[in-house]
Amino acid sequence: MTAETPGTPEEPAGAVPPPAAPQYQAPHGEVPPPPPAPGYGAPQGGYGAPQGAYPPPAYAMQPPLTDSDQRMWSVFAHIGGVFVSFIVPLVILLVFKGRGAFVEDQAKEALNFQITLAIAYFVGGILTIVLIGILILLAAAVCSVVFAIMAAIASNRGELYRYPLTLRLVK
Repeated sequence: MTAETPGTPEEPAGAVPPPAAPQYQAPHGEVPPPPPAPGYGAPQGGYGAPQGAYPPPAYAMQPPLTDSDQRMWSVFAHIGGVFVSFIVPLVILLVFKGRGAFVEDQAKEALNFQITLAIAYFVGGILTIVLIGILILLAAAVCSVVFAIMAAIASNRGELYRYPLTLRLVK
């Protein structure tokens, strides 16, 4: 070290200083853009940004559901299917996937039951020509209400419920 300023490294003799950054040359008659405000650097992000440069989006950082919330949403999955078919269990499954094993399992169960009922309604609708379809539609509607109430009660207690005669299509 020399007597210049303490803590600054010495430059070796004959070292070439780094080239200066190219300056913006405005075309004839135009005013160059102002320099960036102090404290603000070049824009970051977008394509070419390093992975992990930003925190993950807020929807990716959802906390796990509490036990009471899981029971509540599983009850909604079972009862909602009576009114809107498979839409309610599907939405609950997609929204709460990975946030609670109980609500995920019960939403899948309710979704499988509603898909099975949709098939029964379709077959019953076709068979109304032979008049047996009316009985199939009536039986499917009664099963929908009765089994959904039984499932909602079991889910509210925190018990896993399995619908009888259900095709397990969503695993």
